[in-house]
Order: sequence, then C-alpha cells, then structure tokens
Amino acid sequence: MHSVLITGATGLIGSHLVRRYLQAGHPVSALRRAGSDLSLLRDVNDRVQWLEGDILDIPSLEEAIQPGMDVIHAAAIVSFVPRDRARMEKINVEGTANIVNVCLEIGARKLGFVSSVAALGRPDPKRVHSREPVVITENQKWEDSPNNSAYAQTKYRAELEVWRGVAEGLNAVIVNPSVVLGEGDWSRSSSQLFKYVWDQKPFYTEGMSNVVDVRDVAEAVYRLMESDLSAERYILNAATLPYRDLLHAMADALGKRRPHIRVAPALANVLWRLEAIRSRLTGRTPLITRETARSATHAYRYENDKIRRDLGFEFRPIEETIRRVGAYFTAG
Repeated sequence: MHSVLITGATGLIGSHLVRRYLQAGHPVSALRRAGSDLSLLRDVNDRVQWLEGDILDIPSLEEAIQPGMDVIHAAAIVSFVPRDRARMEKINVEGTANIVNVCLEIGARKLGFVSSVAALGRPDPKRVHSREPVVITENQKWEDSPNNSAYAQTKYRAELEVWRGVAEGLNAVIVNPSVVLGEGDWSRSSSQLFKYVWDQKPFYTEGMSNVVDVRDVAEAVYRLMESDLSAERYILNAATLPYRDLLHAMADALGKRRPHIRVAPALANVLWRLEAIRSRLTGRTPLITRETARSATHAYRYENDKIRRDLGFEFRPIEETIRRVGAYFTAG
C-alpha cells in the first residue's frame, strides 16, 4: 500500500479523505498548522501521522512529501468576504503552486487536487437568456464575468498551477465538487447551510443549487487516485435543485420551520448592502455578500457525465444525504 499525504485534513472534505484512505489500509500523513482543530478526526487521530507545517512553507512540504507518495491537496480558503481576497490569493494560488513544485522536485507518485466547480467559470449573465439552467461541463472555458467570485478566480488560477505541473511531467487529476454536504463543523464552509436552517432564517432565493455528498467526493478522489487516469478533471455533482427545495429538505431533516420568504434579486441587492454595513460595524462575517447574492439568483447545472462514464461512478441520492447529515447535527 502506497502512503498518502493529505493537506486540509482537518476540514470537511479532508477529514473524509483521511477516513477513506484509512479504511482502505493506506498509511496516512496529514499536514497541519500548530493549534489546528482536529475535532473532525478525534476518533482516528492516533492512526494519522500528523506533520506540522504549512503549504506556504516550502521546507515543511519538502519534509512531508516523500518520493513515490500520493499527495492530495484539499487545503483552501473558501470565502466570499472582500477582506479575505488577499488571503485566498496566498493560500489557494501560491499554496497550490508550492505543492506542485515540491511534488515535481521530490517525485510524488500522483497528485489529486480538490478544486471547485467555481473554477470552471460562469458565463456572463447578460449573455444568458434562457429560463432553463445554463449547463456547464468540464469543457467550459473560463471567461471574465461578474458572476465569477474572488474565490472562483483563485481556484481557477490554482488549477492553472496544476496544469503547469502536468505539462512538466506531473501525474495529476483534478476534481471539481459543487456545494459539499456532510458531517462537519456547521460554523464553517457549506455546512453553514444547515446552521442557517437550524436558526430558522426565513429567506430563500430564486436560484438553483448544485450539491454533492462529501462521502462521494472522498470516494471519487480515492478511485481516481488509484486509477490510471491522469491529466483530467472531473465535476462532482449529485443533484441540481432550487434553493427553496434544498433548504426545505434540510428544514425537514432538522425538524425546523421551512424558510418561507422568497428573496427576489432586487431585495437580495438591498440585503447584501445592509449586511456589509452590519459587518463593518460589528466585525462579524456577513450572512450575504454581493457575490453570494449574485450567484444565488442565477441558474447553473453542472453535468456529472464524465466521471460516471470514466469510472462507472454513481452518486448517492441527495435526499438520503440530507437526512443523514440532518440526523448528525440534531444528535450533536
């Protein structure tokens, strides 16, 4: 069994990747910064070789990455708050470049990069006239658009670093998950959707959501890393549904009141401005930003045909995912 190093192991996707590799019997190393919260892996901490380091610290990467080792890079900053832009640029882009460079230098067996559907880019909404969702595949070409968040831009540039590595001889695959649902910390990342519903917020938007089970993400990465597939990227998306339906299903799973007030685009534009003022006054993270308000009112559907064809992969029904994760949060 070849060994694997996982970055971002303390996060939602990373923690499930650790569990998937341990389940398969692989020796697992994980990079973490001093003081990292290891609570998502509390029951398997002693089975992981924890290495103190940082993706911005090249010497620590050179110590952590060994010849012939698999490396899965899942560490990233996900934020739609303007003040986090510089930090995302540093972590998401420069950090990925460091991983790629050290993998090439040391001679890693294979790199798996956890990107995002955001990195595929979205067409300018001025060019989208159909009332049906805009379909996006792995062949989508990046184009500058007000619908591409700062986060999307950094993940796109991070992917360019991986493709550069591929051109220099690196064996690598990329996955592009949509919104990831799973057992984690509901004060962070996409798990905040469950916290939003738990707090019985009344609003929902008109747009469409694309979602995938974190267990499917971990399984897809594992199978891609164990396969001969290389220099490819794969969308991981289980379902496309209205935000209203997603939030209602979460509310039912949590035993909470369903969000019942539809937020039209004009109202969303007012709300993000009010949230920006509240954030500046209180220092708290805004519940809605200009970027999230814009993206939540447009309809995109991410196709999953490629991974289903190349791996014979099948995604879990998202209704089962929501019930399972809802039970996790209500039990906690």
